[in-house]
Amino acid sequence: MRVLVSDSLSEVGVKIFKETPGIEVDVKVGLKPEELKDIIGQYHGLAIRSATKVTTEIIEAATQLKAIGRAGIGLDNVDIPAASQKGIVVMNTPEGNTITTAEHTMSMIMALSRNIPQATSSLKQGKWEKKKLQGRELFNKTLGLIGAGHIGQIVADRAKGMKMNVIVFDPYIKPETLESIDLEPVSFEELLQRADYITIHTPKTDETVNLFNKDTLAKMKKGAMLINCARGGIVNEDDLYDALESGHLAGAAFDVFAKEPPGEIKLMSLPNFICTPHLGASTLEAQENVARDVANQIVAYLLHGTVKNAVNVPSVSAELMNILRPFASLAEKMGSFQTQLIDSGIEEVYVEYSGKITDYDVTPLTTALLKGLLTPILKDDVNFINASMIAAKRGIKVVESKTKTSEDFTNLIVLRVISPEGENIVAGTIFGKTLQRILRINDFYLEAIPEGHNLLIHNRDVPGVIGSIASLLGSHNINISQMAVSQAKAEKQNVILLTTDISPNNDQIIEELRGLENIFSVRRIEL
Repeated sequence: MRVLVSDSLSEVGVKIFKETPGIEVDVKVGLKPEELKDIIGQYHGLAIRSATKVTTEIIEAATQLKAIGRAGIGLDNVDIPAASQKGIVVMNTPEGNTITTAEHTMSMIMALSRNIPQATSSLKQGKWEKKKLQGRELFNKTLGLIGAGHIGQIVADRAKGMKMNVIVFDPYIKPETLESIDLEPVSFEELLQRADYITIHTPKTDETVNLFNKDTLAKMKKGAMLINCARGGIVNEDDLYDALESGHLAGAAFDVFAKEPPGEIKLMSLPNFICTPHLGASTLEAQENVARDVANQIVAYLLHGTVKNAVNVPSVSAELMNILRPFASLAEKMGSFQTQLIDSGIEEVYVEYSGKITDYDVTPLTTALLKGLLTPILKDDVNFINASMIAAKRGIKVVESKTKTSEDFTNLIVLRVISPEGENIVAGTIFGKTLQRILRINDFYLEAIPEGHNLLIHNRDVPGVIGSIASLLGSHNINISQMAVSQAKAEKQNVILLTTDISPNNDQIIEELRGLENIFSVRRIEL
């Protein structure tokens, strides 16, 4: 088996490849896309970091590729759907750099509080500006965490060691779960008002993009400081400039930017803004950890078929996976569908399997379902290996049941999710061997293909509604490729599920749809 290392990888990882019988490794760093495309067909494994862009074109040329391993967490540089369609396992290493990223966050807090970068620059210029560069203590200050996953919890632990008070906003973790690890759960609004420091520990999702903007920054405590070592784009950089320049915020420290490298942005001109070039995971220890992990994972899969930390394949035997694959894909999409139906944390999950599928171990299907539930929240941090553990840590109750017979279908999966908003039900099946279908959304029964960019519309059951929706989308050159409609006669309501080519970021059209007469709600569902 041949493995290509196309990005700078710690020698620890390269050594594992070199010393493993049955593995040949080539290290070719800095390849241009066309150069990678020309040679990728020779390799069975590809080890990358963030520089290599594994696009659809690269994957199409990868005629023998079986595994892509990312030494790190983020997989924005890999076309995962294209890899999945071609049967390529995509793996990351989510645990290798958690401590170093948390430590970098704490370093930024302290450097910002004591004006260390500014003082260093001033002193090197021959100045002695003690009064101007007076700092502040961390003792007894309040730190607000946005997100309490692995990194957030490590930051909380380190901050408590500095005798800081820690409060947390994470709507996807039950309050009692946070309290059990000695963290104080609060609302987003309360965190903004109370925190002297706010650190961000959440992936970049539709919900977190531009989370800190003109309005939310204005609600922060006057004189507070904002630290982002998570993902660029969560903070609106122009709005942050205004908040810092006006003096409303005392300072900010960034390791990540909406565009990287950021170039000459306005923030760079402010003395109370400090920054680093995405160094969160850049320590010797972290790079050795992720290199070791990715090398071992690729070797284990290529030589033994063992899957670890895969983001697109459950960890099951090849024989069973051939049977379960369409059901696993359906379950994952049903989970994702459910999470996108609600705007709060998931408390309980009930999944019922009916029919012939119950002859098999359905644990991988439940894992796929949980991955689907958590991915819209956590993105690349969740995979088929850790989905169940993450759900447990977040206090999500999961109940699985089986029924041998299914009245109307050969196989049926029914997923009920309980949240503070109430209960939502989604049901699905497989027609033939591979045809996935959503059959139920709460009290509405339909037959819909779960794929692509979807709009879920609730409307009054009166003539002309579908026409007005189609007309509006048509005016924006948005094509409708599929439509499923279900009616609740007693309530005189419809649900319409449209598959369109609308951009996931096109909020303007969504708002226009919501403004149409007889429309109750419009929700984007990405599958």
